[in-house]
Amino acid sequence: MQTLFNQLVYFGFMQSLFLLFIYSFSKKNRKNINGYIAFLVFALLIGLSGRVLYISEVFGKNFRLIAFSEFATLLFGTTVYLFTRSSLLKKSFSRYELVHYVPSVFYMLFIAVYFMIPSDAIISERMRSGELTRVIFLCHAIGLLVNITYWGLSLQEFLRFKETLKNEVSYTVKMKFFFNFIIAIGGCLLVWVTVYCISLFGFDMLERNARHFIWLSIAFIVLVIAYYGMISPDIFRIKSFEAVQKYAQSKLTTADLNKLKTELDILMEEKKPYLNNKLLKAELAEMLGVSNPELARLLNENIGMNFFEYVNYYRIREFVELAKNEKAKNLTFFGLAQEAGFNSKTTFNKSFKKLMGTSPSAYFNNQTL
Repeated sequence: MQTLFNQLVYFGFMQSLFLLFIYSFSKKNRKNINGYIAFLVFALLIGLSGRVLYISEVFGKNFRLIAFSEFATLLFGTTVYLFTRSSLLKKSFSRYELVHYVPSVFYMLFIAVYFMIPSDAIISERMRSGELTRVIFLCHAIGLLVNITYWGLSLQEFLRFKETLKNEVSYTVKMKFFFNFIIAIGGCLLVWVTVYCISLFGFDMLERNARHFIWLSIAFIVLVIAYYGMISPDIFRIKSFEAVQKYAQSKLTTADLNKLKTELDILMEEKKPYLNNKLLKAELAEMLGVSNPELARLLNENIGMNFFEYVNYYRIREFVELAKNEKAKNLTFFGLAQEAGFNSKTTFNKSFKKLMGTSPSAYFNNQTL
């Protein structure tokens, strides 16, 4: 087991060096890669460096090298959060965001002062008294708490952005790879928490051995993300759309909104913009001759739907009409749905069931009875 762990450490270390080398000397990749992903790899290299030096025994079996690896512990969750935020919101680096690394700085200082600077005699005395074990458990608890907090913020940012999309786009945006990245990190942290809790009941060896592999699993997730971010930079890029603004200052009266609703209904019936499977709210607002926030207000206050629901309502209507034609005999349900403007089978099925209260097949079976 230890041999396998050592091999994985060496592999992860070499992969980290390789990726950082590519980022440093390739202008193309340096331009495409998210800076926070590059920093994640750098943090990973710090953590793996101490372990490589320890297991290779270049400086002997010096426990201080393991302590050096702990410098990276608090960097992961923080950087995952900042990476998620910058990718989804397309925000460039700001020096004000460095405040998120303050806990990491204090943690590193403590690790250096408590574990690395004291003499072997002092460390041995702490081990005999049990103080060292208690402090190690406390450090791991702090590491877990900080990383879980920032992971939770990352997930919250992702879900908030996903909800915002429903007010701006009429189609399903593919973010599965991004979502899987966050869930994979969360899964590793969950296992780590479980093992840590078990260790509190006296099974400290279980936690001590498992922690290495959990830490390595997080490392390899980061490496995979960094690799895909390099060879396929569009994987984390969401098509830009006009930012949502508050419409509280809108001067449209109730009469204006009612008039706009009529005009919007006519526009949807006659020009059928919903047939564009990549329709944006900003585009529909321009066709109607209003601003994006004014259209948002019209949809929310007068129609009671978000943009995603509203456009797909018309697509379902179009689908039902198309299904009555002779052309329907040569197409599947999803083929017809695509003709009506849908770009996702899942979105089509969910939208149909929400509007009609049943599945497409059940609906048309009832129609033929």
